[in-house]
Amino acid sequence: MSKEIIARVKLQIVAKQASPAPPVGPALGQHGVNIMQFVREFNDRTSKLEEGMVVPVIISIFKDKTFTFLMKTPPASYLLKKAAGIAKGSGMPNKDKVGRVTVQQIEDIARTKLPDLNANDVAAAVKIIEGTAKNMGLEIIRG
Repeated sequence: MSKEIIARVKLQIVAKQASPAPPVGPALGQHGVNIMQFVREFNDRTSKLEEGMVVPVIISIFKDKTFTFLMKTPPASYLLKKAAGIAKGSGMPNKDKVGRVTVQQIEDIARTKLPDLNANDVAAAVKIIEGTAKNMGLEIIRG
C-alpha cells in the first residue's frame, strides 16, 4: 500500500548549495518536513555535479511527514547560457543578439534534456531547444 501524498513542491536549487534558508526552508517547513534531512540528502546527491549548476527538484511530501524527491535535468536556459558563454539572455531577443551556439551544441543539450522534454525523439527536442535559444537572443550557427 502506498503512502498518501499531501503536497508536491517544485524548487530550483543550486547543486551542493541547498540550505534551510529560503526558498527551501519555508517551502518544506509549512508541511512539517525535516528540512535539514532534505538539505543533507540533496547536497549528497548533487555532490558530483558541477559547481553552480541549477537543479530542478520535485519533492513529494507524505502524510507521515516523510518525503522523496526527484531531480530533473538543468533548465535549457542554463545549459544554453553555459554553451554560449554568456551571463544572461537578451532583453530584446529579436533585436539584440547576445551570443552564438552551434547546431552541435544544441543537439548535445537536446540529448541531455530529452528525458524531461515533451518530445518523442532528438529531432523534436532540438526544435524545442532552438526555440529557447532564439527567445534568449542567441544566434544559431549552422554548418
